[in-house]
Amino acid sequence: MSTMLSTNMRIKLPVAALFLEIIIIVLFGLFVRYTPRDANSLHLYPFFQDVHVMIFIGFGFLMTFLKKYGFSSIGINLLIAALGLQWGTLMQGFWHMEANTIYVGMESIINADFSTATVLISFGAILGRTSPVQMLIMTIFEITIFTCNEHLVVKVFRAADTGASMTIHAFGAYFGLAVSLLLHRPGLKKGHENNSSSYHSDMFAMIGTLFLWLFWPSFNSAIADQENQQTAIINTYFSLAASTLTAFALSSLVEKRGKLDMVHIQNATLAGGVAVGSCADLEIQPFGAMLIGSIAGVITVLGYKYLTPIFASFLRIQDTCGVHNLHGLPGILGGIASIIAAAAQVNTVISVGMQAAALGCSIGIALVGGAFTGLILSLPFLGQPPDQTCYNDAVYWEIPVEEEAQRNSVDHKEDHDKFDLEA
Repeated sequence: MSTMLSTNMRIKLPVAALFLEIIIIVLFGLFVRYTPRDANSLHLYPFFQDVHVMIFIGFGFLMTFLKKYGFSSIGINLLIAALGLQWGTLMQGFWHMEANTIYVGMESIINADFSTATVLISFGAILGRTSPVQMLIMTIFEITIFTCNEHLVVKVFRAADTGASMTIHAFGAYFGLAVSLLLHRPGLKKGHENNSSSYHSDMFAMIGTLFLWLFWPSFNSAIADQENQQTAIINTYFSLAASTLTAFALSSLVEKRGKLDMVHIQNATLAGGVAVGSCADLEIQPFGAMLIGSIAGVITVLGYKYLTPIFASFLRIQDTCGVHNLHGLPGILGGIASIIAAAAQVNTVISVGMQAAALGCSIGIALVGGAFTGLILSLPFLGQPPDQTCYNDAVYWEIPVEEEAQRNSVDHKEDHDKFDLEA
């Protein structure tokens, strides 16, 4: 009963969701129209499909590793994405209006999915500790701030970031970490019994990893110029392969018994796709992409092994999915790689100074925007779960009766075994 009183989604969620949808429909009615028909843009549809799969299946299943939070990981991922792609279309469209009209076509809906990816990355940092209403609010604020930063990086600085290492991955990670800091829960400092995985939940998460791994070349090449799309696909292809090998190697190396850690394999194998993004369409040659991917695999595993505990203990940042390791550090690596590429004049159009400014602004704006959003989300009436019910679907979802009974039976058995040991 206390859980129902503390979250009370029956009114808050419908009001928030329907209010936002009505506002969006009105704005679409006022400003959004179809792009004049252009058959040439249909070549982007396969790229759009791949990115769409990554958003809804890849990200969703990657976050199902929590043993009692699968409904929320996939379901709230769907909720965020459905709102985000609509709001992203508007926010990005306002920067490119023609005669007070936002024209939507293949490229604009791909970009809307990209803006949604940013929020899903941040969602990983606070997974299990927030309510659906909080996530709706964060989606609105983050995409608004993201589109401003993206416009600054792409249109003002004219930086190279086709695969969005800086504007999506680094931005999403540090935005989420700032929100997590403002939503810090002292009661969870020593951990929570549900903030862990099971054999089957890790298998589901690996499904997300495989979908992301397979479709990442499309993510990094979708909005590249047509003549550079093949380069972006090839660079991402080899960077992912290299990061996978180094992820397996480092995972075995850092564990005392030499066994592989599934957390490392689920995440660090994807780090190459993140890190090569800024250089994806540049002629860095396959060996350059492999070098970037290899370094990304190493720093991601080391981040999970050593940095995550430090963040939780000393910086008061509870990063559920380790987004700093998969998106933050490789995103910074991608920015640095693009600076080096500019210095080596791989592409004479890009500038060292502008690449550095893009990286610095993406991180800085993310931290400030995330802190501001975290302050809003910390308001006590937004239905966040109490500490004892974090990382548990039962707070916001109807759980099948047999499953709930089984969980209660397991919990009772664990309590009984603990009592026997103490006796």
